[in-house]
Amino acid sequence: MSLILCPKCGNETDVLYENVCKSCFFDQFQLAKLPHVIHVKFCSKCGSVYYQGVWSDVDNLEETIIRLVEDELMIHEYASNLDIYFEPQQLTPYMFLVRVGIDARVNDLPVNQELETEVRIGRESCDRCSRISGGYFEGIVQIRSTNRVPDKSEIEECMRITNDVVNRMYEKGERFAFISKSVESKHGIDLYIGSSNTARQICKQIESELGGKFTESPTLFGQKDGKDIYRVTYSMRLPEFKPGDIIEYKGRIIEIKNIGKRITGIDLSDGTRFAENHGKMNGAVLVTNRDNTLTAVLVSEDEKDVMVLDPETYKTITIQKPVVFTGDDKNEISVIKTEHGLFVIPD
Repeated sequence: MSLILCPKCGNETDVLYENVCKSCFFDQFQLAKLPHVIHVKFCSKCGSVYYQGVWSDVDNLEETIIRLVEDELMIHEYASNLDIYFEPQQLTPYMFLVRVGIDARVNDLPVNQELETEVRIGRESCDRCSRISGGYFEGIVQIRSTNRVPDKSEIEECMRITNDVVNRMYEKGERFAFISKSVESKHGIDLYIGSSNTARQICKQIESELGGKFTESPTLFGQKDGKDIYRVTYSMRLPEFKPGDIIEYKGRIIEIKNIGKRITGIDLSDGTRFAENHGKMNGAVLVTNRDNTLTAVLVSEDEKDVMVLDPETYKTITIQKPVVFTGDDKNEISVIKTEHGLFVIPD
């Protein structure tokens, strides 16, 4: 085997490491490097951290500090079988001292090193909190109803859906998923949303759960980095009818039970199930609502019919008994009166 002279110490060696013998290599070898001071920014309001040019949420402060130090730690490329441990110590609300211990093998020889660094914390408002406090928004969700005004319960349900979507989008990493403000009017409510995409998802979820449809109308707001910035208005139209409404549709009297992707209900004349797409409900007319039904005196009933007193004329009328109806121990029942006759409203 031919030997080589070490250019640094002149000793003979069979292998050079970075152009020197093993002895000289380990004399100058440094297993790891770490800056003496690491500067990091945390949001003074929500506690998120600014790291690698991006604000992100913090679940555990010490774990975040360790991750920051770990990313700054440089390990020699010859090191293998690494075993690294971190010992963070909070000195003040704005400073951590982190000790780092490293065990490794280099050229089959055990090597260890201990380092320490200061993590100094700066405080400022993150991008999300700054935009919230400044009333920033990219999308407006205008919640209205077709040919009517949405009632209080519908507004509350839309707000529940909105909060659920905002929380879900935020958990997925959409930092601008927030409600900047809400403005109620005699026509409905307008929701100002930090992210246009979140506003769109809100409309999709309302459409899925409550029915209706929405349209988008973008408006040029400005430019950033040479790109046009748009604010988008989402016009969310709730269905004309809602659960509990009693409608006349193609000669049938229908009590609406559910509104989602389709309208479902019960035909009050025979108790059969009703289902139809929103787009095919042209010509449907609101008759009344379950909360506004009339009370009629129940005279008698048999297997097929019930006999009641008309609540307006007090004449005795015989009508078909609904499938789910039972008049046991009842003196009065709920009815509606239409041009097609009197109909019993099941409990």
